[in-house]
Parts: sequence; structure tokens; C-alpha cells
Amino acid sequence: MDGNDRNGRRETGDETAAKPTLRTIAEITGLAVTTVSRALGGAPQIALETRRKVRQVAEEIGYLPDRAAQRLRTGRTNVVTLVLDPHEEILGFSTSLIRGLTEALRDTSYHLVITPHFANVPSLDPVRHIMRNKMADGIVFSRTEPFDERVKLLIEHDFPFICHGRTELGTPHAYVDFDNFTFAYQATKRLIARGAKRLAIILPPRRFTFFQHVQYGFMSAVRESGVAFEIIEDVDLDSPATQIQASVFARMGEPSAPDGYVCGGEVSALAIMAAISDRGLRPGVDIGIVAKQTSGLFNLVRPQVDTIYEDIADAGLNMGRMLLAAIGGRDPADLHMLQAPQLNFVAPD
Repeated sequence: MDGNDRNGRRETGDETAAKPTLRTIAEITGLAVTTVSRALGGAPQIALETRRKVRQVAEEIGYLPDRAAQRLRTGRTNVVTLVLDPHEEILGFSTSLIRGLTEALRDTSYHLVITPHFANVPSLDPVRHIMRNKMADGIVFSRTEPFDERVKLLIEHDFPFICHGRTELGTPHAYVDFDNFTFAYQATKRLIARGAKRLAIILPPRRFTFFQHVQYGFMSAVRESGVAFEIIEDVDLDSPATQIQASVFARMGEPSAPDGYVCGGEVSALAIMAAISDRGLRPGVDIGIVAKQTSGLFNLVRPQVDTIYEDIADAGLNMGRMLLAAIGGRDPADLHMLQAPQLNFVAPD
């Protein structure tokens, strides 16, 4: 005998008839079908509480929109794609960025889809594939280059996007970036204030825009102070931790070894601290350390060292909000943000 189950589904022998629809949600909530549709679409004219109620019911009964029909009707997919470039230097980068993006998309009609970018594939390929096949309404990506081909392609085709990192292109575009110049400058000044006489830094790969920002911040501080310095050339921030550890360990056995290190990420910092400890010295005490922190890891590291925090989740939140604005037609020239470093120094100078 036909009837309704506890979630409001019509129980019949026909699985298609049992599939929840907008009308199913309308019957459960007591709202009009048009109101339900607009609420699921994230229409700002519908009260936030109503939107949340409708979405909750939709999730409980397993309602899934017909994306093909949506696309034909609106020309949109209601999908945002994150092109994820896995790299080990920034611990928790992926999870933090995803957490921020999903929070930005909450209470909207948009869903986040992850598209991996593999190291042996040109960075342009996944972006071109998404754009040509209209797989998303907007794209998020990171690790920008000064004249980034992805940015140029998306601007040329007027396709909404936002990137984590800046470029040197003349056309304004949406981005969120961390102030790596100030990070490197403040980290270097901190080491000098703590008494370091010869500073060292491991830089990002040269092809990325933030290579310049980190290098300029470091060089500005050492030139102001006149201290000795060196840039470690045989490894970069993308090098395996074991190679960084071996490089620093070997350098510490040579004359005029550095007594302070600016570390552009947690992995490189841990590798450098391991090399210092293997030489029988104390990181942060005998050899100065200032590390960029992106997770809670360094709160548990002993001895404690100075860190400067980059909030990746907050970057993801703002990127998501700005991308939605770009999809809605906002001028990309108005959609940019430079995150300020948060100094977490463990002791006075």
C-alpha cells in the first residue's frame, strides 16, 4: 500500500516516484515551491533562517538538484572548482583552504569540487579543461607566477576566478595573498634584534611570484642593518625535507656558518631545526630561528621558536566570498586582499 515515509518521501514501487523533489520539500516545510527553489538558490531576498531550514530538509530527505536542468535553465553549474596543487612545504594548506572555501559557500547554492593538478602536468591544462567544458562557474587556484598563463587565459575569456597569490600582469584580477615581503622583513629584523650576525634563508622556487616578495623582504632588512647574510642555493622550499636538513647540516660544519635562519614554512623549519640539533646545538637558543607558521604544530615544538602566522583558512574564506562576487558580476579590480602577518615571538629581544 502506498504511503509516505518519515522523511516525506512517497513510498511506491517506482524508485523514480520516490525521488525527493522541490514539491516534497515544500510539503514538509509548508512553503511555496517557488520559495523553496529560491531558497536553495541562495536568493538574498529569502530570509537566512528560511534558507537554512530548506537546506536542512533537503539534506535530510536526500534531495539532489537536477544539475543538467539547472544548467540549461540558468546557464550555471552551481559549482566552484579548486585546482589543488599538492605541496608539502605548507602543512595543512589543502585542508585549511578547503575549510575556508566551504564556509564561504555555506548557505549558497554552490558546491566545491576539487580538481587535482599533478606535478607532471602543465598548470594550464586543468584550468583549460574546466573552462572549455563549462564544468564550473568559477575557479580557485594557487602558486601564481609573475606572468601566469592561467590568469591570462581566464581574463581573456572573461571566466570568473580568484587566485592565492599575485601576478605582475597589467590587467587587474581577483586575488588573496599573504604579505611575504613583511614576513621576511620582520623575521630578519627579529633575528638581528636577538643578536644574529650572519643570517641565512631558503627561498621559494624562483618561478613563483612570492619568490621575489620573500627575497626583497629579507634583503631589505639585512641591507638596513649591514649584517652578513647568505641565500642557500642548493635547495628551495619545495625540496624534500631530508635534502634541506642535509644541506644545512653540511653548511654548519663549514667556516662562518649562519647563526640565524629565516624559514618560509614549517617543513623547512623542522628540517633546519633537525640539522641544528644533530650538530649538538639548540634551535632558537644557540642558532636563531623564525618560522612561518600555518598550523598549530609549532605550539607543541620544544624548544619554542619565534613564528609568524599565515591564516590559510581565512584566505580560503575571503577567496570564496570574492569569487562569488566575481561570478555575480563584480569588477575584479575591487576583489583583492593582502593578509598581514601575525607575529608570535616567544620572548622579548
